[in-house]
Amino acid sequence: MHLLFLCSQNKRRSLTAEKIFNGYNGHKAYSAGTESNSRVKVTSGLLGWADIIFCMEKKHMRRIKEKYPDVIAHKKLICLNISDDYEYMDIELQELLMSCVQEYI
Repeated sequence: MHLLFLCSQNKRRSLTAEKIFNGYNGHKAYSAGTESNSRVKVTSGLLGWADIIFCMEKKHMRRIKEKYPDVIAHKKLICLNISDDYEYMDIELQELLMSCVQEYI
């Protein structure tokens, strides 16, 4: 399964999720950001590649729904409700991601 993780700038939350889940149980994971200054910016190609799109906050879901409605029309979108309170690979963030994501994959 192809998993795409989105946050604002693709520097902490989504990048941590990519690191954790890429290769996990054979899944492929990638991450991107929804803002113009993102490390890797979300594209229609990335959204099309994904089987499941995990957004860290509702604002990320809203942004991709507004910009890419046709691409994500039949995609599974999940909001994890993880606020921007963690550093990259923070242990608490890793545990939170594992507990939130595992039920979907």
